[in-house]
Amino acid sequence: MMNKWLNVRAVTQFDKLLEHQTQRLLHRLLKTSTQSGAFEGVEHEFLFAMASTMLRLGYGYRLESEDDPFFTDAQLTFDRIVESMMFTNFYVNIFPALTYIPEWFPGTGWKRTGHEWRRHRWETLRALYEWTKRQVKAGTAEPSILKHLLEDDELIAGLTPEERDERLAELSVSLYGGGTETTSATLMKFVAAMVLNPDVHSKAQQEIDAIVGPLALPTMADRGRLPYIHNVCLELLRWHPVAPTGIPHVCTQDDTYKGYDIQKGTIMYVFVCWSRRTRITKFVDDNCHFKAISRNGDIYKNPDAFNPDRFVDLDVPHLPGFGWGRRKCPGMHFAESALFIMVSSLLASFTFTKKLDDEGKEIIPKIEGAANALSLWVDFTGIS
Repeated sequence: MMNKWLNVRAVTQFDKLLEHQTQRLLHRLLKTSTQSGAFEGVEHEFLFAMASTMLRLGYGYRLESEDDPFFTDAQLTFDRIVESMMFTNFYVNIFPALTYIPEWFPGTGWKRTGHEWRRHRWETLRALYEWTKRQVKAGTAEPSILKHLLEDDELIAGLTPEERDERLAELSVSLYGGGTETTSATLMKFVAAMVLNPDVHSKAQQEIDAIVGPLALPTMADRGRLPYIHNVCLELLRWHPVAPTGIPHVCTQDDTYKGYDIQKGTIMYVFVCWSRRTRITKFVDDNCHFKAISRNGDIYKNPDAFNPDRFVDLDVPHLPGFGWGRRKCPGMHFAESALFIMVSSLLASFTFTKKLDDEGKEIIPKIEGAANALSLWVDFTGIS
């Protein structure tokens, strides 16, 4: 359903949107950089920029304020989603039989929490959906994927109004959730990578200065002319993936895979990355030798190093961070475009360096596992 607007050719229609949103991000970061403790606000600015981008793309909604209830409610909803997706946060994810324990039984507060989170999620996605629906009816809707879906009579033929509303509301909010947290988290990893690898930082800036010019910002038209920036983006997706535990899937029928008997109803995790806080048995392709995919030294030499040049060798595979087969993330091409324009523009505009402590020594930022299914946690105390 999404492929019509998000395939590799179709996403080019959103290039101007991405360039505009990136310029807004740069302006907001310039204001942030003049404040004391400047970097504390950078993570929020990345999140706000991607939220603004995805609300325009999905709903045609212009996000202007950090206090906008659409923004605050959506973020609360997806913070809860990524927390609940981490299997160790709720025992029911590990022991599904707990589902059948009645709510009055001691220790089942997680059930009430789940009901409340589900209610808030539905109210949030319904509010965004109804807003765009009213704009379409009034003839004032700006271009968006949801607007096109609502106007596609062939697509929604055969559905009752209730079925149409439920499916389109779920579809559009998943687009927002899939693009906001993931890309903003990757941008945080980008900053950490540049601080920890000044040689990569310098080489990337030199390419931009040589190809685009020292006084100009990159555009989407420059994408094919900046191969090193392209490889930086590939390495960002591999180095510390934002979904280190992958997205869990349920097997819908009995299956056999490379000698493993998988029963119907089995919850499958494919571990893309390995962190100290991710300590359960991994079920991955035999080629990984039971190591996390991104840390397989047989595929990625010196896997802990941030090395964009590894992808100069065309035989080195890209990390399947967007999934596999028909369940692959439908927004992957848009996400790759967003990552390119934001990374290249940040490099053209800023230099990221380590902060010094009171004794004049460099402070090294830390990257550790987070207590959710989405991303690793980065301690940027040492970044200025």
